[in-house]
Amino acid sequence: MADRYLSFTGTPPGRFLTRRLGLPQPAPLRRWSADRPSLDGGLLHLTAGKSDLALAPVLARTGLDPDDATGRPAAVVLDASGVRDVEGLAEVHAALRPVLRSVAASGRIVVLGAPLDPDDHHQAAAQQALEGFTRSLGKETGGGRTVNLVRLTDADAAESTLRFLLSPKSAYVSGQVIETGAREPAAPHDADRPLAGRTALVTGAARGIGEAVAETLARDGAKVVVLDVPQAEQDARRVAERLDGIALPLDITAADAGDRIAGALPDGLDVLVHNAGVTRDRRLVNMPAERWSSVLEVNLASVLRTTDALLAAGAVKRGGRIVATASIAGIAGNAGQTNYGASKAGITGLVRSLAPRALAGHGVTVNAVAPGFIETRMTAAVPLFIREAGRRMNSLAQGGLPCDVAETTAWLAHPASGAVNGQVVRVCGQSLLGA
Repeated sequence: MADRYLSFTGTPPGRFLTRRLGLPQPAPLRRWSADRPSLDGGLLHLTAGKSDLALAPVLARTGLDPDDATGRPAAVVLDASGVRDVEGLAEVHAALRPVLRSVAASGRIVVLGAPLDPDDHHQAAAQQALEGFTRSLGKETGGGRTVNLVRLTDADAAESTLRFLLSPKSAYVSGQVIETGAREPAAPHDADRPLAGRTALVTGAARGIGEAVAETLARDGAKVVVLDVPQAEQDARRVAERLDGIALPLDITAADAGDRIAGALPDGLDVLVHNAGVTRDRRLVNMPAERWSSVLEVNLASVLRTTDALLAAGAVKRGGRIVATASIAGIAGNAGQTNYGASKAGITGLVRSLAPRALAGHGVTVNAVAPGFIETRMTAAVPLFIREAGRRMNSLAQGGLPCDVAETTAWLAHPASGAVNGQVVRVCGQSLLGA
């Protein structure tokens, strides 16, 4: 369903009226397209504190020109990884304050921080302060701009993350804190098709967000397996045929689903995306056991069971990626969704516990995306006032699109994203609900 308010605010009368009434003023977001794959403009690189990061070569490969000092910068990268005390935070203020008004609409601001030092509470306090600073700045900037914090120790290992955050692909990702490790990045043979030669399975891929994820992974070169329930087989085959992929009609809640997936793909998987999910909303006092159990079974139990089976069978290859779908409902909670919120919070627990063990034992990373209000057929059916609240209650004052979730998934699935592990990344336009 079209966002008519967003269209209205783009007109002269709309701009005038919304300003006078103090209403949200969403800006059209600059998303990725084949003819405009990069942001338009230069990159401004600033530093606060003393940093040892070798950023220049990495930033030069983002598609933005660090030497372009003309016009309004498309992106600002502030390296604050060397900030170790409160005095250093003054340098953060001094560096960013003079340039904020010059950042182009739909621009990117990325602050780089360091892991918290458990042996230095002054450094830990200063670095944690960057999180509150970044989240607050994201709620101030407006104009479709995003602000994110990356904690890193190795610039090369964080390259795929920086390239994502400094591109149109991250249009609906803001106010996030992403930690990257120091694993050696695996550069793809084809930068435009990084998943070429790889197989990706997406559950619940016959429609909606799952279909968008399948499309994006196929765009990036993957051979996509479109898995959905047998009742959606016709839609799954339609999507698979369009993407030159494979349809796999299967109920993911079946006890032997993992074994059947492994049997259908004897050469194994490189990317496993757990997208299938259901809602059965009702307040807890009115919720029968069936509504509770069906949501927990599809959204959480099947993910746990299938993941365990595929890892045990070695069906997810070394260097593989597992991306699960959480939700801001599992972070902030939502009235009428105790079942759904529990299931999606469970995904967060799964990711945080399994990620280090899957990496150590199988060479596989485990992460999650947590969508906020995304424009789908399901949200189009939500009552008008609730739908408008969902759209406006974020820093970008609009709903996201399925492609926003898909682009974030594709970044986590990227061969060079091996340093990103155990992360739950919200795709919510920095929702005003939750942390």
